Amino acid sequence: MRRAVCPGSYDPATNGHLDIIERASLLFDEVVVAVGVNKSKKGLFSVEERLEMLREITANLPNVRVDSWQGLLVDYCRENDIAAVAKGLRSVSDFDYELQMAQMNRELTGLETLLMANNPAYGFVSSSLVKEVAALGGDVERLVPPVVFERLRKVFPHQG
Repeated sequence: MRRAVCPGSYDPATNGHLDIIERASLLFDEVVVAVGVNKSKKGLFSVEERLEMLREITANLPNVRVDSWQGLLVDYCRENDIAAVAKGLRSVSDFDYELQMAQMNRELTGLETLLMANNPAYGFVSSSLVKEVAALGGDVERLVPPVVFERLRKVFPHQG
């Protein structure tokens, strides 16, 4: 079975994330959407909330499952028989960072990385920018899946 992981913080998940997950699900037998747990960082949404939203967002993708991990991604992949990482690229700065991570992961355990060019419609979308715009009352409805938008409206009721 060809298995890949789409790792990230997903705080919150965006339509750009969903695009990469959907495209990866066409290339691999199973895709694990893995939420990284960093206990030293306080997210907008708890890890449990992010997992819940991602499960709802990906419910129509039968070969996608949602999980969380803590520590090195290569260790998670080895423990779960995952051979590849699928990541989206929005910009050259994303490429610089992701290339370095891909090379380190390959050096550590042979883990391969597939860097996928983003859909240009989502090239400017990031979780941090979505949070900032929502917090300042801007409308982010077109940038995130409906379940995420509803959660953001609860956190930032004055939005859009």
